[in-house]
Amino acid sequence: MAVDGEKQLNIEIMSDIEKLQNLVLAPYIIKATALIGKQRHVGGNQFRHNMATMAILLDYKLFEDPVLLKAAVIHDLIEDVPDTDQNELRGIDDDGNAVVKLVLEVSRPKSIVKANFLEGILKKGSTNAKLLKVADRISNLTDLHRDHYTKARMINYLDQTEKYILPMALEVNKNMAVELKDLIAKRRKQLNYLKYPGFIRF
Repeated sequence: MAVDGEKQLNIEIMSDIEKLQNLVLAPYIIKATALIGKQRHVGGNQFRHNMATMAILLDYKLFEDPVLLKAAVIHDLIEDVPDTDQNELRGIDDDGNAVVKLVLEVSRPKSIVKANFLEGILKKGSTNAKLLKVADRISNLTDLHRDHYTKARMINYLDQTEKYILPMALEVNKNMAVELKDLIAKRRKQLNYLKYPGFIRF
């Protein structure tokens, strides 16, 4: 007997719940609270951004890799809080070493130009590093608004996204690529409105 749409959806939801029920994130969330003091230009802080990045991965049903989700929770921690004790992170649980390895893979050393760093991930990065960078960029693009950033900075950020991040998304998750394209188009449209100062939107 064929399963109707509603029953199939319920089956999929239960399957997702089963994948998540053994995922323990609390120790990583506690470590991530060090990011609460790192403010973002758009308001809020880096802790919220890291949690949003994990939520984006969950939204795309990337439930099966606990290392990816745990790394998302603390993906800015080592970069933004340089005195973070990496050995403490490694000792959190059996995934600790793999989580720190992934976080380091997406953490840019200050000595490396951002474009070069992103190109390195695009060409040689792991699948998880690319998924994490794409989710991170989706979160950042969601917060990219003209009242917080200059037009030049927004254009540069969008160009950078198209050159490095979009190809990552096309490689690792086509659905995330669709959202990236949509966000880029919306932000470019927003910038076009600036050509007409008298233009009023309702």
